[in-house]
Amino acid sequence: MNEFLASDIQFLKGVGSTRAEVLQKELGIFCFNDLLNYFPFRYVDRSKFFKISEIDSDSSYIQLKGKVKHIEEVGATKKKRLVAIFSDGNQEVELVWFKGINWIKRSIKINEEIIIFGKPNHYKGSINFSHPELDTVENRLKSAPLEAVYHTTEMMKNRRIETKIIRQISQNIVNHERFAIPEIFTDKFCEKYKLIPRHKAFKYIHQPPSQRHIEAAQYRFKFEELFFLQFPFIRKKINRKEVHHGITFINQENLYTQFINEYLIFDLTNAQKRVLTEISSDLYSGKQMNRLLQGDVGSGKTIVAFLTVLRAIDNNYQASLMAPTEILAIQHYIGLKELADKINIRIGLLTGSTTKKERIELHEKLQTGEIKLLIGTHALIEDAVLFKKLGLVIIDEQHRFGVAQRAKLQSKGIQNPHVLVMTATPIPRTLAMSMYGDLDYSVIDEMPAGRKQIKTAHRFGFARQKVHDFVREQVIKGRQVYIVYPLIEESEKLNYRDLNNGYDELLLTFPRPKYQVEMLHGKMKPSDKEAKMRDFAEGKINILVSTTVIEVGINVPNATIMIIESAEKFGLSQLHQLRGRVGRGSEQSYCILLSSKKLSSNAKTRLQAMVQTSSGFELSEIDMQLRGFGDIAGTRQSGLDQLKLASLNTDSGIADEARNAIVEILSEDPQLIDHQSLYLYMKDKQGYTDWENIA
Repeated sequence: MNEFLASDIQFLKGVGSTRAEVLQKELGIFCFNDLLNYFPFRYVDRSKFFKISEIDSDSSYIQLKGKVKHIEEVGATKKKRLVAIFSDGNQEVELVWFKGINWIKRSIKINEEIIIFGKPNHYKGSINFSHPELDTVENRLKSAPLEAVYHTTEMMKNRRIETKIIRQISQNIVNHERFAIPEIFTDKFCEKYKLIPRHKAFKYIHQPPSQRHIEAAQYRFKFEELFFLQFPFIRKKINRKEVHHGITFINQENLYTQFINEYLIFDLTNAQKRVLTEISSDLYSGKQMNRLLQGDVGSGKTIVAFLTVLRAIDNNYQASLMAPTEILAIQHYIGLKELADKINIRIGLLTGSTTKKERIELHEKLQTGEIKLLIGTHALIEDAVLFKKLGLVIIDEQHRFGVAQRAKLQSKGIQNPHVLVMTATPIPRTLAMSMYGDLDYSVIDEMPAGRKQIKTAHRFGFARQKVHDFVREQVIKGRQVYIVYPLIEESEKLNYRDLNNGYDELLLTFPRPKYQVEMLHGKMKPSDKEAKMRDFAEGKINILVSTTVIEVGINVPNATIMIIESAEKFGLSQLHQLRGRVGRGSEQSYCILLSSKKLSSNAKTRLQAMVQTSSGFELSEIDMQLRGFGDIAGTRQSGLDQLKLASLNTDSGIADEARNAIVEILSEDPQLIDHQSLYLYMKDKQGYTDWENIA
């Protein structure tokens, strides 16, 4: 950063030590560069003047020219306000101030022409402006027609550092005689990607001559943000492919072909075939596979994973599959063992509940190579777990694991094992491409043929009895039911249904021995959880009352009803995951969302979306619009803090352009020898202090 940009903010004209202290505390602005990068959130057109008669209920911030006819302080000492009568020559409105009364009173002169700017309020048939901005006609004529508006805090307003002050001091920087902004891209690059010079972008965004200049400046900074957001991931991916030679599988498919020809009882979808081709290309390339496989609930990711395991075994390598919970690991083990037994492949299960005796036997058979596939939880990364020849690592619901955990599992291979990470959590395409740019990306976007769509309904709590009547009908027909609660115990702070009370009520509604109602939650012993799930899978339990511990991985084809209590408490992704626990057999399945009558706007939108679509991809886009990327991005979301102007929601086209630019630069100039300005900027840029490791 050059000397000018690094200058202490207190030395900028219009700031000083007092204002500097507030800017540092409230906005984290310490130097000129910080203020330059504090962008306006909108602009107002100050070229137009309105008449009072033109104000209507839809009017936003507007500008009036006129005179104050009368001004007085009204109310008791503690609730005192300043009220002025403002006239444009034809009609009058009230101007009201609750703070800074003495200063405002001294500033206003009766019958002197002034300009006011603010948002009109409508109250009991009259119009008033609360804390309008005041200006003289002379000053207004000197000012630009478009004015930047900045976010301010309550403390800043109390210290009279409002948007007008931020605008003035920002303009003091861009108009400073020493104003100098070094370019970070080459001229050729800027021309190709239609980027205006950086110094002009800063001037235009804080002091825009026109709307066209605002758009050009915003495009420049959005491109930069999305460029630097994606750069480390793409750099890592390219570096990995160049440096990390993977295990080269040969096209030897004895078990793979045998299983497909003799034991696969359904046809693979076109999407599954496409993904298997993409995986095969990785395995035979000589480079380490690092692929993210995204597929909606029930789309058939598990069979793709198993067929990939068979490719590893055909090449005399072992495979491991790590799941985030014991229940999911057990479920994978049960399902995959059934497939593996058909072709005499031995697989193992390792979780926190595995006994010492079982571990000793498992470790021995793993090191001799007798166990071809090891399934488990975090227990897989224990030092004692040693493979004879690990060639493939599969990680399910990968966002639940840390980078270090994934790396430790991979390190158990003699050579860099191939890695397939899977998720059923819907990830919007733009997010997947941007935040998981270090991984190749595959998606199963097609459901198996013949699968019936789950019927989803939203009901309020008072309809619970009718819902239970429907449950009774289904249980009599031999079906099974999940009932999910957001809480285990009653909470004083949260007004949601809880599992303990709900379970007691359900025992009265569905009495034993006619009905078998059991409880499952995360605080139970692992062995007890496993026993309950096994009983449910074997049909010994009619109704399983649970928390979200059954959110992922539970596969019971006979379960046809999912009831979610206090459904407004859950996010869209979680609701969709829970719904995916049913609809796994041939019978029609149902998901019933029970909620209170009082719903926020976001909660209504979420529940309506669940009723209207069964597509996880569509739901992920809606989720993104409702709450940004936040939780969707998992542990990688910290990178999104860089985005001040850009949005992965609305600027996907710019994200694609930035991604293409990164690939082009790194393909032609991996060490950035011809892009020294970019190299130096990234070394200096906060967040890239470990550049040498990235490079």
